Amino acid sequence: MTTDITLDGTTLTCEQVRVVARGRARVALGSTAAAQAAWEAASRLQGPVYGRTTGVGANKDVALPEQGLGLLRSHAGGAGPLVDDERARAMLVVRLNQLLRGGSGADPGLLPALADTINGGFTPPVRLYGAIGTGDLTALATAALCLAGEIPWRRAPWSPPEEPSFPVSGSDALPFISANAMTLGDAALACAQLRPLLDASIGVAAQSWRAVDASGEPLEQPVQDARRHPGQARVATRLRRLLVPGPSSPRLQDPYGYRALPQVHGAAFDALDTAEHAVTTDMNSAAENPLIAGGRAWHNGNFHTAPVALALDGLRAALVQTASLSTARLATLMEPAYTGLVPFLAERPGASGALILEYVAYDALATLRHLAAPVTLGGAVLSRSVEDHAGFGTQAARACLAAREPYEIVLACELVAAVRARRQRGIAIEPPLDVLDGRLEDRSLEADIEAARAALPSLAADQPKPSR
Repeated sequence: MTTDITLDGTTLTCEQVRVVARGRARVALGSTAAAQAAWEAASRLQGPVYGRTTGVGANKDVALPEQGLGLLRSHAGGAGPLVDDERARAMLVVRLNQLLRGGSGADPGLLPALADTINGGFTPPVRLYGAIGTGDLTALATAALCLAGEIPWRRAPWSPPEEPSFPVSGSDALPFISANAMTLGDAALACAQLRPLLDASIGVAAQSWRAVDASGEPLEQPVQDARRHPGQARVATRLRRLLVPGPSSPRLQDPYGYRALPQVHGAAFDALDTAEHAVTTDMNSAAENPLIAGGRAWHNGNFHTAPVALALDGLRAALVQTASLSTARLATLMEPAYTGLVPFLAERPGASGALILEYVAYDALATLRHLAAPVTLGGAVLSRSVEDHAGFGTQAARACLAAREPYEIVLACELVAAVRARRQRGIAIEPPLDVLDGRLEDRSLEADIEAARAALPSLAADQPKPSR
């Protein structure tokens, strides 16, 4: 780890979460004044305060002198496999940033302990299942019990011998766990991982564009000026730069995989911007219940993940649309009417060539469609009907994380075919795509697909490519 990212409760980005979660940066604490003020205000409160002097959920009307650690112990029971260290660390980063924003009333002594946890490579053993978008209770309770010394941390190979600890009190229990830090951590990782893939999808499409001499007319400025969606204009501008000099096509109009690409991919970029905005807003908010502000406790529903869940549902649907266009372009690459080559880009007529790429791509696309099912259509009634709705942002974030692999595979299949077609047409292949196998005989294309997946990041860069 070579750099420090300062957390201040207001400026954390999805990309910063990804960098720290992967162990490529440390965190540093900004001002703790807001957290200190909320803690001091909470200690002076009189009367019932949810989760501090009462039970939680349906027990909200049961008076308790103090919750004690029983709340953490009872809520730490998740299920399923352990999430990987990257996701667990992302959760800790998000929760630390939220606590710095103020409003929870948790002991500010937690803040340096959490920073030491992140920087030391320690993560809590968080189970996959246990949240529905109304608070990541099981995951955060597990982290709190690790700090309290009741559950051992998982450690990285470079972790120091001494485990981080803090004497978590009963009054810190609900203030620490009443948040969606695991959901937001997953969502931040997903947004940070999907943006370069969406960028790469334009580079992949440019390869296909050249392979079939698709028309550049749908990209021209008058077309974009007539329909002013920002994502569409951004995609068309980038493709024009990648295709300099502009292609001349023998066809009056190309299939939608080319002609409607700015509209479809542009909508996906707009959806990603919307999702990233929703996630970033919540990571830098004091979405606490109760909120300690202005010298009192405000009981509220700011923990609800509806904005994030709806945005992530839209993002996954948009990804499916772009992947569908990728398979459509893949079909044109198999068709002599568009390439002027042997069917399936084979070495000779009757051979299978690259035929299997379509099967692989459609399998991945089917998985992507399955992951795009909207979670926001679901509902839940819990805790003796007191908690009668759920946002399911947790599931939306998980699905976005899972979408990365099938989306990569769809793009990789198109890229393998596009490079193969360009080679057969005698068009020079620029580095790093020139490392893709140029053999045309019938053979397994597994290595080709993996090589293309590895090359995708290079296509995210906005650099024009010569045509020949």
